[in-house]
Amino acid sequence: MPDERRPVLSVEEALEHILATVHVLEPERVGLLEAAGRVLAEEVTADGDIPPLTNSAMDGYAVHRGDVARTPARLRVVGEVAAGHVSQVRVEPGTAVRIMTGAPLPAGADTVVRFEDTRRDGEWVEVLQSPVTGANVRPAGEDVRAGQVVLQPGQVLRPQEIGQLAAVGRMKVAVVRRPRVAILATGDEVVPPDQTPGPGQIRDANSYTVAAQVQAFGGVPLLLGVARDREEWVRQGMREALAQRADLIITSGGVSVGDFDLVKQALAAEGEMHFWSLNMKPGRPLAFGQIRPLSQCGGTGRGGLPSHWGGVAGGLPPASGGTGGVGVPLLGLPGNPVAAMISTELFAHPALLKMQGFTDWSRPKVAARLTQPIARKDGRRHYLRVRLRETDAGYEATLTGDQGSGILYSLVQADGLAVIPEEVDHLPAGAEVEILLLSRIR
Repeated sequence: MPDERRPVLSVEEALEHILATVHVLEPERVGLLEAAGRVLAEEVTADGDIPPLTNSAMDGYAVHRGDVARTPARLRVVGEVAAGHVSQVRVEPGTAVRIMTGAPLPAGADTVVRFEDTRRDGEWVEVLQSPVTGANVRPAGEDVRAGQVVLQPGQVLRPQEIGQLAAVGRMKVAVVRRPRVAILATGDEVVPPDQTPGPGQIRDANSYTVAAQVQAFGGVPLLLGVARDREEWVRQGMREALAQRADLIITSGGVSVGDFDLVKQALAAEGEMHFWSLNMKPGRPLAFGQIRPLSQCGGTGRGGLPSHWGGVAGGLPPASGGTGGVGVPLLGLPGNPVAAMISTELFAHPALLKMQGFTDWSRPKVAARLTQPIARKDGRRHYLRVRLRETDAGYEATLTGDQGSGILYSLVQADGLAVIPEEVDHLPAGAEVEILLLSRIR
């Protein structure tokens, strides 16, 4: 049963609250390749015409159109010019200059005749077909004019935008910086992945699942390790995240209603938090709020941390401006690995995209037909792990076995999540459902 003390929110209500809290981060100046895939934070103008000179669009002969108005026409070849060079020869009446693609057009020429439309005879060339005036010529500034705005703030820098930046000589550019995301697992039962679990223990998969998601979403993951079920240890984890200049903190476990779910108390002590029951499965319990700055929470970061807690040593950037000085947002996930991953996908993903300046936070979707019936009567929105297969009639979706929230392997096998609305309690085989894609379809 849901915890009656908690507000029960829809997925949309929770996401709306989270997105209203996080803000776009400040810009940083980076090199071209580091800027790829990120959001531009400045206006970019051209420092000159592109192309800078009128040039040939084809391999051929630069001529004056009047000399080839009637064909065949016989012209004397008086020079040659290749790309990257400027011809000092002028095209006078009755002459031609052999020219390569991209080479500046010689003075006196206004047209280029393709090699295919000529026949060479020693120092003479015979033009067999008459071109129109300006044929195969690219004017200076045809692509971009000097001073023209070529890129606007807010544009996502795809490969073509990176090429445009290079074309106007911008080897560094201001982009919205990547959010630093501190990730903390909790629980006496959780041990690091390189440790052999004892009786009743399990390796920490959540931290690495979430870290990989954060990285895929454009963030910089900061792994803080595991905090035991002691309120002070969890609070020290929060302070460590602040010391490492985190823009977002993600915890896993400790947000349910058990006696040892101490993240609630620790979060309430370190900031302003909200604890929700979400109308979804998997992933009912969720916490969200903000952690006060170190100067207000009585801690200095690393003091008293367990020895296995690492962090990023040295080289910390200036304090984040992404939270407006109120505090660092924290997302408290459930501890079951499937619930943690799906909650990260639904809530952390859009938040991180917004923090990076993106305005489209949607996950790619497709429609698919179920290969088996689905029945449930709990009134929650279900996110079912499915494998997709493309057929002539469209996509087919098949459940990846046990749908329990602790079955991480069911996600390993999945291409997407089938979204079953709250009001639907039965779907027959062949029914069409919406699929949130987690990967490229196999």
